[in-house]
Amino acid sequence: MTTDRRTTFARSDLADAALADIVAAERYAEPRPAQIVASLAGLRREPRFDCPLDSEALHGEAIRVLDIDGEGWAFVQMGRDGYVGYMPAEALSFSAPEPTHAVTQLRSFAFSGSDLKLPVAYPLVQGARVVVTGEVERRNLVYALLSDGTATVMKHLSPIGAPAAPDFVAVAAAYVGTPYLWGGSSSLGIDCSGLVQRSLAETGVAAPRDTDQQEATVGDPVDWSGDPDALKRGDLVFWKGHVGIVAGPDQLLHANGFHMATVIEPLGAAIARIASGGVPVTSVRRFPKAT
Repeated sequence: MTTDRRTTFARSDLADAALADIVAAERYAEPRPAQIVASLAGLRREPRFDCPLDSEALHGEAIRVLDIDGEGWAFVQMGRDGYVGYMPAEALSFSAPEPTHAVTQLRSFAFSGSDLKLPVAYPLVQGARVVVTGEVERRNLVYALLSDGTATVMKHLSPIGAPAAPDFVAVAAAYVGTPYLWGGSSSLGIDCSGLVQRSLAETGVAAPRDTDQQEATVGDPVDWSGDPDALKRGDLVFWKGHVGIVAGPDQLLHANGFHMATVIEPLGAAIARIASGGVPVTSVRRFPKAT
């Protein structure tokens, strides 16, 4: 049986006990549930900071932990999409309470207390989760008191389980101007597949992390003739290693290294530019809720 390294919670010396009949390892163990307590936690293929990012976990996200080595690297699996890798153990907690609210704004702050003039304890990004323990109003602004002693603005939060955003294209469009970051998954820096995953998540739809995974599973395949005018708003256009969202007639919305930002640019021109580099469109997939 073949397994995908990215989502198989195993290495040669240690594997998830659930994989005992699937992968070979020196020993097997039950993963421990944990939660991200850092603002962001980078997920890397190897336990070293000079290894490129594969993804990022947001504050309050659930993960599973198999091991923490002597240098403080945790071997983890993301709850969001099953992605496996390493992150600093100091970024997680085994005892944090269950989050109650999610951040809905692109960016916000956790202040050191319930006053916007107080120092920022850490930034918060869209999709981060927090534990609200109370509320306080000061100067006509309601603050959410958080379980770690910080506070944020209540209007930037929504209770977990509240109705999802209705339009993932509109969510993605709000990221225009966000810097491009390989492996980035937030409004501080994001890559092409991270943008698709993040915007779909805000509409309540789970998607895998990487472009090839998304190309195989998200939406339905479209028999596309190659005419950009035939594409519809919400279509996902795939190249080898890249994905973009059709934002409207002749509009491509994508995070990309050419602009080093999330942009909306002419669709036909983008297809031609990328093809000129030897990378043609490989497929188009249509997500019904966007049309």
